[in-house]
Amino acid sequence: MDVQLRIRRFNPEKDSKPWWGDYKLTNVNPNDSVLDVLHRVKWEEDGTLALRRSCAHGVCGSDAMRINGANALACKTLIVRLAREGASSVNIQVEPILGLRVLKDLIVDMEPFMAHYRSVMPFFVNNDPVPENGRERLQSQADRAKFDDTTKCILCAACTSSCPSFWANEKYVGPAAIVQAHRFIFDSRDQAASERLQVVGDQFGVWRCRTNFNCTNACPREIEVTKAIAEVKIALTTGQV
Repeated sequence: MDVQLRIRRFNPEKDSKPWWGDYKLTNVNPNDSVLDVLHRVKWEEDGTLALRRSCAHGVCGSDAMRINGANALACKTLIVRLAREGASSVNIQVEPILGLRVLKDLIVDMEPFMAHYRSVMPFFVNNDPVPENGRERLQSQADRAKFDDTTKCILCAACTSSCPSFWANEKYVGPAAIVQAHRFIFDSRDQAASERLQVVGDQFGVWRCRTNFNCTNACPREIEVTKAIAEVKIALTTGQV
């Protein structure tokens, strides 16, 4: 299969504005990923192309980008899924995720995103004495099920950078941070739910969400992000978790 790849490029050291780089690749395996063809461009055609990637198996979340207008992980997006059935060629457009400053080509500044993540106290808080004999803090299956979905987040920023509210104001804590807060707010063993609810309940917290489901559609882990945000809103209004 032939791939016509269009990549949004920008090098702040020499470019005054972004530009499009066009690359034609032949004999591409349809089961290759977008990350594979980006590697071909970087390794065989233009070594200056900059992108983030690590595990290449959908676990690290580092290669989130806009592919044909939608947020996705390059390593999980197969060429065959972007082509029409039976087609021998496909056009693919790749851009950096939106809402975060572009450092170079497909690499964005993740610090604002990570600052929101840190703000929700994304760690376990329990000041009770450790159970005897060092045993773990037990939890029922029903209590675990309340937050099981939000443990899947890999911090790829696909949800937050697909959110119009975040595009409008980067002070919005964003879907990913709320997902992380949800994971601990609804953990029956944790003791800092009230502090986290205070963070996500301020003017730049959950109430900025407009429930348009972009975040849920963008999540490569298929987390029900909008549902998690709604559950945090309910906890804030009822005082119950």
